[in-house]
Amino acid sequence: MKNWTKYILIIFPFIWAGMLLGISFLEAPLKFQAPKITLELGLGIGKIVFEALNRIEIILLTGIVLANIYDVAKSKITVSIIILIAILGIQTFYLLPILSERIVLFQSGKTPEPSNHHFIYIALEILKLLTLLVLGLSKIKQLLIRQN
Repeated sequence: MKNWTKYILIIFPFIWAGMLLGISFLEAPLKFQAPKITLELGLGIGKIVFEALNRIEIILLTGIVLANIYDVAKSKITVSIIILIAILGIQTFYLLPILSERIVLFQSGKTPEPSNHHFIYIALEILKLLTLLVLGLSKIKQLLIRQN
């Protein structure tokens, strides 16, 4: 494994997982408990934060994919990376636009029809987190095996 690829394939999944834990599983639910945060305001903040997170996730995934391609020992794409590409694709091009439209409706005083999109997004966040941990840990294991 080239030096830079092994670091990216280990560090990027854990940075990404940390961001998910901090934003999706900590900040997102807690912001609604802050005094004077209305639903509309909380949703507006969430929209900005999750759009920014999504851009950073795309950068991290691109780094992971490129590092995996340039990995001398194993240049084929792993199942974990395919799962991450699929999840991020669904979130970026399907779920985030739908959830953003719902926020606009809330902010304009309308109540959108009930949907499961938010629960699907959360389920994908959990799967993404687990996949990132598996990817990072598997790359650590590969590195340790190669050193012995």
